[in-house]
Amino acid sequence: MKHKKHIIASPEHLRFAVLATDIAIFTVRDKKLLVRLIPVDRPPYFTDIKGLPGGLIDPKETAEEAALRHTKDKARIDPKKVHFEQLYTFSSLPRDPRGRVVAVAYIGLVPWEKLSASEQADSEEAFWFPTISKETLAYDHNEILDMAIKRLRSKIAYTTMAKKILPDEFTLTEMEETYESILLSDLDKRNFRKKILKLKIVTPLKRKKEGGAHRPAELYRFTSEKIKEIEVL
Repeated sequence: MKHKKHIIASPEHLRFAVLATDIAIFTVRDKKLLVRLIPVDRPPYFTDIKGLPGGLIDPKETAEEAALRHTKDKARIDPKKVHFEQLYTFSSLPRDPRGRVVAVAYIGLVPWEKLSASEQADSEEAFWFPTISKETLAYDHNEILDMAIKRLRSKIAYTTMAKKILPDEFTLTEMEETYESILLSDLDKRNFRKKILKLKIVTPLKRKKEGGAHRPAELYRFTSEKIKEIEVL
């Protein structure tokens, strides 16, 4: 399905700023932090280039409602599965060469296990991309992505926000690997587990995860559905 392209007046004819939203949606798979990207085709400014999903905010909707709509229509992900947090408002004058556009950016987190097969799969319209890859994105999306990653790294260190990107049930090894994938650094396994258990932010489920190359490991879940401020790292 092709989406309608919004045409923005040139700067000399645009008296007021247009509002838009861009979303950095993250997941973790195979020990890699991935972000959802879409192709951007806006000649003569952008051709054969990637960007974050997003678009204009309709006059009859809020910024968050627009983010949900663009997550569904452009990122091709059910927004009900995603945890959203507002990131920052980007208002640099030259951020969109087609005109004066101010963007309200959001972070989205979704566990890989909650995605459907079609949401996990890459297509011509939306795809998952490793955040460690150096890729030039459209508009100021590199700046948005960099800030989103920094915010994510900061929040998982002092809150239980990692629960929004982990599956409902997980082993401590999977939890540790998720932190390492986001932080891009190795953690001391013994100290990490000791602190996590001491904080009592996770609860053992009295059953083990079977299968895989390793011996069965005990499963855990977060003790609270809410994100709590607590020094995890």
